[in-house]
Amino acid sequence: MSYNYTLKYRTFDTLLADAQSDFKKYQLQNLIDPQDMIKVAKRVNYDLGLRINQTKEVVLEVEKGRVRLPNNFYILNFALMCGSYETKTYMPQGTHVEERIVDTGVAYQVAPPNVIDVCQDEPVANPCDPCLQCGTPCCDGPCQPCSSSAISCNLNCKGETIQLVQTLRFETRIFKVLQPIKLLQNEESIDCDCPNLYWNSPLTGWIKDGWLYLNFQTGKVYLNFQGMLEDDDGNILVPDHDMLNEYYEYALKQRILENLIMNDEVVSSAKIQLIEARYKTARIAAKSIVNTPNFAELKQMWQVNRKAMYNKYYSMFASYRLNR
Repeated sequence: MSYNYTLKYRTFDTLLADAQSDFKKYQLQNLIDPQDMIKVAKRVNYDLGLRINQTKEVVLEVEKGRVRLPNNFYILNFALMCGSYETKTYMPQGTHVEERIVDTGVAYQVAPPNVIDVCQDEPVANPCDPCLQCGTPCCDGPCQPCSSSAISCNLNCKGETIQLVQTLRFETRIFKVLQPIKLLQNEESIDCDCPNLYWNSPLTGWIKDGWLYLNFQTGKVYLNFQGMLEDDDGNILVPDHDMLNEYYEYALKQRILENLIMNDEVVSSAKIQLIEARYKTARIAAKSIVNTPNFAELKQMWQVNRKAMYNKYYSMFASYRLNR
């Protein structure tokens, strides 16, 4: 289904003010209750269908395999999993080698000659003595060299351990990917044309009680959905269109006269007949405008018709042309 992305909206209070302006006498007597008119506006919104709803999008954080849907969520159009991966690419460059001091030793001194006592046993090195290169105890086994290659470490005349390090310049690139999500059938919250119902993907999910459940624990999910006709403050919205406004106004006027009759107020029969006739005409005009297919839908219908006619009249000759 194609939706209207350019439709403007107005609040329910503005609609009610326009309808009350034609009943100044009843308005001055406080015979019109705005709370009774809210359900009329909601009924008209539902009667005109999903085409008048606002198309919204949001990115949600998934934790423990589920995420709470927005409060204004109504019908899902499609959903995607937002992922990313990082790559490190080395740049073309020459050889750059620098010296780095790994360990600072004492100043170089001439060591006195060792005196060996042949009457004593040869001393055994303690395996927990600190390493001469990295300075950590070697209790768990032979000490690892200060780099991947022990040849790169040298001891200078000052007792310092010098390591030769080759510096390479590189750049890190982060790529963002979108993966489809296979959703289980749920007529109440998913549009019948939602592509997530037909995509084949290892990522699956379902909607239940205002939550979106997924088969992965953490991540981000992009949702494109039809939101309820409400603003950020919770006020009801109605379309602001010249051909649709009359349908809303006459629906409110019809309910105003009905409430007056139920409260035993004197209402002229001419008013009732006039409102009823105008209401029916405005409703037919509004539904015809909303349900008229746009150019994209007409093009899609034409393509489907051409494909059906080809399969009916020409597809049987395809094997004949290939065998010639």
